[in-house]
Order: sequence, then structure tokens, then C-alpha cells
Amino acid sequence: MFVAPDPGRMRLRNSARAVIGVAAAVALAELCGLSLTASITGGLAALLALFTVLEVTVRAQRATTALLPLAGFPVLALATTLHGMPLVRDAAFLAVVFAGVYARRFGPRGHALGIFGFMMFFVTQFLHAQPGQLPELYAAVGLALLAAGTVRFVLWPIERRTPPAAAPPGLPGTGLARPTTRQAFQATAACAFALGIGQALSEDRWYWAVGTAWWIFVNTASRGETLVRGFRRVLGTVLGIAAGLLIAVPLHGAPLPTAVLVAVCVFGIFYTAAPSYSWMMFFVTVMAGLLYGLLGVLHPGLLLLRFQETAIGALGAALAVVIILPVTTHAANDAWIQRALHCVRASTAASLDRLAGNPDADPAPHAAELELLLGRVRMALAPLVHPLSPLRARKARARQVLTLLDDCAREVRGLVAVAADPQASHDARLAAACWRVEAAVEALTAPRSASQPTAPVPLRPAPAEPALAHLHGIEHALVALATPLRTDPRAPLVISA
Repeated sequence: MFVAPDPGRMRLRNSARAVIGVAAAVALAELCGLSLTASITGGLAALLALFTVLEVTVRAQRATTALLPLAGFPVLALATTLHGMPLVRDAAFLAVVFAGVYARRFGPRGHALGIFGFMMFFVTQFLHAQPGQLPELYAAVGLALLAAGTVRFVLWPIERRTPPAAAPPGLPGTGLARPTTRQAFQATAACAFALGIGQALSEDRWYWAVGTAWWIFVNTASRGETLVRGFRRVLGTVLGIAAGLLIAVPLHGAPLPTAVLVAVCVFGIFYTAAPSYSWMMFFVTVMAGLLYGLLGVLHPGLLLLRFQETAIGALGAALAVVIILPVTTHAANDAWIQRALHCVRASTAASLDRLAGNPDADPAPHAAELELLLGRVRMALAPLVHPLSPLRARKARARQVLTLLDDCAREVRGLVAVAADPQASHDARLAAACWRVEAAVEALTAPRSASQPTAPVPLRPAPAEPALAHLHGIEHALVALATPLRTDPRAPLVISA
């Protein structure tokens, strides 16, 4: 995890910037004389603003950051007003859950606003905020977003130098066929289960069960992905509780060391979020223990309750994705693999046009999109390649698919680099090779029955010309993909009609 690739040290930069942004938010709240409850709320708001706002352009990021109060302030008012009315509060919380997940259909902005709204309701339960505290909570959140925005867009604008590629849109569908709509019902059912069982276990700390169920559904698209994420969340929580017993409990809420360790946890959350969900949850759990210490309520029994509530939330999520409008792992696998294959074809076609002298043809965006799509393919196949998966044959095929798609991506990057060279040549052999790539993609993605396996394309020796060599590598990988995708009628990775 800590040695995972970090091109351009982007994770390191982003993590360091997050520490500065959160620290600035808390410092502003303290300088303004706000309460500890408000300071913690502000720190969390800054963390969320830096963590969840992920649009491609800086302009869009600024707009989403500015819109966060529109999602957060009404929820803060609702949650604090209903603090003394448990039944109405619970119904309102579930409504916020549904709306927050459903908002993901509107892309990265809806995703960020939905998370922010949910977490504003969550933090009022965590801190037991009262209606009289609402003005200072508003002030703390406003100051936090100002601090986070200043750090992100003025003091340390990382995205201006290295703008990220556009995230691939979610899987298509309408009505209940849309994955985000199904997930909204699943998450609401999971949170309702977690809320009911969690309250039976503890009337004061039930919200951890709801929070667990909610976050398990973030950035997942299928039943298998959700189950794997639930396992990883429980694992990270257990490790974090063990560390909390050794670190947070002995501190007894001492302000200075607690603040330093919270900063370390913020850094760890951002640095590990991409490569390891379990380690991210480790740092989240340790940070929660440290904040409980600051509030003067931390003891070993509370950490045990934290684990129990987490297990309840994970169980609720598991039941929901299996019973409520399930999106199968197989369906998600096929959808993302096909999109990646179509992107390979688009990249090669654009590269050929560029080599043919078309100045408007630009294969680079397709190559960048392919990298993001491969990330989604890895997430979709994660349940199959998980170390605990007992399905060895499916695991082997899934790993083969990932290896061959990585080979395609590597050759596409090389081809794009060649196409960017104004001195690169073009001849008829390139057109023929590109046609063979398109034919191979069409053979892999067109609906076919399992009894009609794709015929292998004859492979030629790798030519010396760079563009041809890369096209040959792509063709070789695509032909090899026919084995795990098409030849076994029992394989869940088979693309069929």
C-alpha cells in the first residue's frame, strides 16, 4: 500500500494538501472562538470538500465546492431540529440516504453533494449537536469550505499543472435498470436495517452502523464489489480499533498529541484511499477514536461497540445487495470490459488518423479514458481475484483478463506516443493492422452464443516499425482475450447474447 505506484507523487501532494486544508479549517474555527463541536464539524467539512470533489476541471471543482452548503446546511438544520424526535429523525435520515445515493446519477457533482449531505446528518449524531448550536455549525462549515478552497485553488492548485482525465460515466440504464437507482434502494434498505439493529444495540452510537452501510455503497457498482468492500471495511475497522486501544485510549484526549495524530490520520486517509480501502478505514477508525478522546468519552468498551455497529452495517449492506434489486458481478464485469475494449479500438483508430496526417485526430484522450476504464474493470473483477475467493477457475480467468487488458493499455500508450511524433510514417500496413484490431474487438464484444467461440486471428511476427509493433501487440492481446472471455460456456466472464 505505501509502496504502491504514485506517478508524479500526486497521492503524496494531495495528502499533504489535505492536512493543511483541514488544519486551516480547524484553526479558523478555534480563532473565531467556536466550540469544540463546531471545530470538529468544520474539520470534517474541509476533509469532505477535499476528498469528494473530483471533477476534471478546476472551474467545475470550484463550483461544486461552492454548492456544498446548499446540500449541507438544510441537512444540518433538519438533523439538529429533529434531535429530540427519534422516529421522525430516523425517517429523515433514511430520506437523506436515498437522496444522497440517487444523486450519483448526475455524475461527480451529484456524488459529492450526496456524500456531503449524508455526512452532515451523520456528524450531528456523532457530536449530539443541539438546535441551539446550529448558527456556529453553519459558521464552522462556511469557514472550513473557505479554508479548503483557498488551499486547493489558491495556495496549492495541483490540478492546474496536471489535470486529471475525465471519469468514465456510470453504467447506462433507465428506471430500475439504472444501477444508481437500484443502489439508492439497496443503500436505503441497508441503512434501515443498520439503524434498527444498531439502535437495539446502542441508543447513543447507532449511527456507526448506518455510516458503515452507507460508505460500503460508495464507488461500488455490483453485488460482488459491495460484498468485498464490506469485508475490507470490517478488516480496517478491526485493525483501527486495535491501534486505538494502544494509541488513543492512553492519551486521554490530550490536545497537542491528539491533534498531531489526527493530522497523521488525515494524511493516511488520503494517501491510502486509492490503493487500499482497508488501510483507509484503519486511519478513519483511529481518527474517530482520537476525536472521542477529545470529547472525553473514549474507553475500551466504546471501541468494542464501534466494531459491533460496523459489523451490523456491513451485514445490512450484504443482505441488501443480495436481496434488493441485485446488480450481478457478471453484468458489471461484462459492461466495463466491453467499454474498455471499445476504448482500445477508438485509441487505435485515432492514432491511425493522426499518423495519416489528420491534425484534428487526438488519441491521447482515448488513452487516458482507457486507464480510467481499466480502473473500473479492476474494481468490477475484484470479487473474483480476491484472495479469499474459492472459485479458482474464475479467479484464474479474471487475472488473465486483467493481464491482457494491461498489455493492451501499455501498447496503446506506446502507439499514442508514436502518433504524437510528427516524423512518424504511415503506410498501408498500418491500416491493415488497425483493421485487424477493430475486427478483434468486434469479435469479442458482439453477442455470440457460447457454442460459437471466436476464431483466433493468425499472428504475424512483430515488425520493426514502432507503430506496427504496438498494433501487433494490441492484436496479440485481443486474440488471447478470446480464451477467458469466450471459450468456456460455464465462465461468468463470457460475453454472450
